Parts: sequence; structure tokens; C-alpha cells
Amino acid sequence: MPKTLIMGIGNLLMGDEGVGIHVLRCLREKSPPHGVEFVDGGTGGLNLLGFFLDYDRIILIDAVADGQLSGTVSIVNPEYPSDYPATLVSHDIGLKDLIDAAYLLERTPEIVMVTISIREPTEVTLDLSPEVSAAIPAAAATVLNELKSSQISS
Repeated sequence: MPKTLIMGIGNLLMGDEGVGIHVLRCLREKSPPHGVEFVDGGTGGLNLLGFFLDYDRIILIDAVADGQLSGTVSIVNPEYPSDYPATLVSHDIGLKDLIDAAYLLERTPEIVMVTISIREPTEVTLDLSPEVSAAIPAAAATVLNELKSSQISS
């Protein structure tokens, strides 16, 4: 099985924008398969580059302001940096720079993004909207299904 990392991305101080961290916390309560590790990636940035060099597969969990209904869970299987959602929220530049740097170093793991649609954050709050909070179990199940599919194909 490939060495796999599940990384939640988000800013907990911006309400729904921190949903990636909330999904990660939900997943930590379950028993992960052998060889799977969890990391709270916070708001991203180049300090996370080592993870992209050390793992064969990374499942990123993040919020996107993509115009879909809040709480919509989607999967993105990007091949190139340009394939990543253009609407990653407050950490947009840091995460995209991180992915670009991994590509430049020619050591890019397989990356799967599980995204949760949100409205553009406008206020500082620790609370999630009801729609985004209700999406956490579905996003966690999506991540677990991705893990199972990688075990079957490896």
C-alpha cells in the first residue's frame, strides 16, 4: 500500500473556511488503515512541502468557495497545478505555491482533493454554518472511500 497522508487544510478562526480541519478531527476518531497518517495543515504554505516529498499519496481536505450550495462535497483528482480549484479560500496562494513547488522538484505524490463548498468567509468565528457542519460526515466518508479504493488498486 502506498504511504498515504490525509491533510486537513483551513483556518479555524474563519468559520466554514476551517472545515478541512474539522473533517480531519472526525477521521482521527476512526481507526485509520495501516500506513495512513493525519496532519493538520492549517492554512497551508511552503512549510508543508516536506510532506509532499515524503508521501506517495496525499488526500487534501479543504473548503472551496465555488458557487455550489454550502456543504456540497466533491472530489478533485488534479494532474497538474492548473487543475486545482481556482477558488481555494484564504490560503489560496500558499497552497497553490506549495503544489507548484512540489511539481518543480519533480516529486509530486498522487493527490486527491476532497472539497466542501462554502460561502466566501466574511467574519471571524469559530462556528460552522449548519450546512457545512452537516457535510462533515459525508466528507469523512468520501475520504475513507478514497482510502479503500487505493487499497484495492494497489
